[in-house]
Amino acid sequence: MHRHMRPWIVALAVATSPAFADDAPHAFSPPITAEDFAAHVRVLASDEFAGRDPATVGEEKTLAYLQAHLRRLGLQPGNGDSFLQAVPFQLRLADLGNSRAGVRAGGRELPLDLQAQAVLGSDQGKARVEVVDSPLVFLGYGISAPEEGWDDFAGVDLRGRTAVFLAGEPDGKVDGRERFDGPRLSVHSRAGAKFEHAARRGATAALVIHDTEAAGYDWAGVRLRWHNREFALRPADRDPAPVAVQGWLSADAAKAVFAAAGVSLAEASKAAARPGFRAVPLGAATFHATLAGKVQLGTSHNVVAILPGATRPGEAVLYSAHWDHLGTQPGKAGDNIYNGALDNASGVAALLEIAERFATTGARPARSVVFLLPTLEELGLLGSRWYTLHPAVPLARTVADINFDLVVPIGRARNFVVVGLGHSELDAVITPIIKGHGRAIDAERGGDADHFLRSDHASFARAGVPVLYMRGGTQTNASPGGRERRDPNAAWTQVAAVYHTPDDEPVAWDLRGIADDITISYEAGRQLAEGDTWPNWYPHTPFRAIRDASRVGE
Repeated sequence: MHRHMRPWIVALAVATSPAFADDAPHAFSPPITAEDFAAHVRVLASDEFAGRDPATVGEEKTLAYLQAHLRRLGLQPGNGDSFLQAVPFQLRLADLGNSRAGVRAGGRELPLDLQAQAVLGSDQGKARVEVVDSPLVFLGYGISAPEEGWDDFAGVDLRGRTAVFLAGEPDGKVDGRERFDGPRLSVHSRAGAKFEHAARRGATAALVIHDTEAAGYDWAGVRLRWHNREFALRPADRDPAPVAVQGWLSADAAKAVFAAAGVSLAEASKAAARPGFRAVPLGAATFHATLAGKVQLGTSHNVVAILPGATRPGEAVLYSAHWDHLGTQPGKAGDNIYNGALDNASGVAALLEIAERFATTGARPARSVVFLLPTLEELGLLGSRWYTLHPAVPLARTVADINFDLVVPIGRARNFVVVGLGHSELDAVITPIIKGHGRAIDAERGGDADHFLRSDHASFARAGVPVLYMRGGTQTNASPGGRERRDPNAAWTQVAAVYHTPDDEPVAWDLRGIADDITISYEAGRQLAEGDTWPNWYPHTPFRAIRDASRVGE
């Protein structure tokens, strides 16, 4: 186990830090404890697990560890007689040297550099994909939101065409009222949602115009996320079937394309931010692309376990925490193992502690409790998406998903953050529990505006299931030395700074508050599992109609 701890990490060490010592095998106990939590993290984030990369030896070791503990707890397999649920995926490796793309407009050919001006890919599962002279149509933000009375696709035929979208969603107040969840980004802002809308309407290709503020990352971030590798569920397992080509245009490339088509991108963007916007064909401009590459098929695994309900086993409360991380990066100098202690060995450890509490404490609740550890979260939420298509308990009978991703141990916190607070009637469940622990309840901070969309709970939200993303404590009153902090979030910010780096290892965290954080999440699930209520989404969310439709006849 590597020990290059940064000075600020060392400063956070407290009396509980020996929980991470490399000592004898750990004896787990029924109560939720910091020691049990730390023992799980220590193993899952060890170098031996090689960063828990799907479809590698890291997956084999992780699956063996998780199944051993679920069997120890006496939980039932969630996929027939197996704890494992196979998730078939595809990986497309781009061959940029033999790929081309461009736009023809105003009698001119505008070639697109496939790194500096456009980042393109395909989920169709083909080594070679071609788009020939597909007319370009500008569809504003690419939003179809009946709950907002907003439809950028009204009256347009996209068959055979290439849809062009702005990144994000309209900012602030529109027509005198706040839309799209105000300062927090809604599901309508996601590029994937725009691509799906285009595919559902028969488009050949779909392009999003990059904007750093709207996307949340710069052009280098776009390239890093695409990385000439595309993981996806296989086309046969997707609805709708994907467009032939999808991706991003740089802002400068988009300006040039619009100008060549005789359209002002600035003026078109202003119009797109107003209700009643209608699609704008970009003159006679057409898009063409030939993408070369290699497609590989693979299989990874979700882990699913069930504690059957005592009287209503056909209804369930779901806990989720993804087990995968970024693996080992060959060729990287120095430490090249992305151990993923915070992301997300911490979340897996929290789930296992809750599973142990349910399995060993008193009578079983009326409803079943499902424990889901998805794969391929880091590569597009693919494991959780697969589970929503093949659930152990039908989603219409799944009361809620309680998700963990980065359970950050900073000591005793004065608050508890629930990402997505204000979206559903689950607020009424979690708020009194948190206050009963003497903690303030908070939503995510403004800088974390899109965190509601970036972990596995988002897959369940998009399928209509109400969700809670349990971030945990983020604010402390004082430093370990007793001095008041000017920034109450400083400890959380410092610990979380190792996110997606090789330094995300099981170091000397302050574990004094971790059992309380996990217990809050246990109590929320226990209340839902013992009750008979069906908390729903609030009417202003895009998920309410999905949930209502799924519950018809239940």
